[in-house]
Amino acid sequence: MPIIKSAKKRVKVASKAAVRNSKTKRSLKGAIKAFGKALTGKTLSKAHSEVDKAAKKGVMHKNKAARKKSQLAKAAKAAAGVSKKAAPKAKVAAKPAVKKAAPKKVAAKKPAAKKK
Repeated sequence: MPIIKSAKKRVKVASKAAVRNSKTKRSLKGAIKAFGKALTGKTLSKAHSEVDKAAKKGVMHKNKAARKKSQLAKAAKAAAGVSKKAAPKAKVAAKPAVKKAAPKKVAAKKPAAKKK
């Protein structure tokens, strides 16, 4: 048990944060499991939301959150039976040419002052 006042406070703060983090983790796991069972768009959006909340609160790193969301979307796409090479996209009409702006003039730099 800590003796110093600030250390006692850190124990209290850390225990509160641990409770908060465990609630976030539990809701995240529940949303991902629900998505795994249902594999629908509604459960996907709920799972994405929970992943974003976990990343925002610092429970999960932002890169891991992005990777997890990508994995969930890929699973939803596979469950829907959509492949990457499903159908060719319709060709879009060519856009008219846009004139490029003239390059900006850069002001000349002053020469360095001589040392005496």
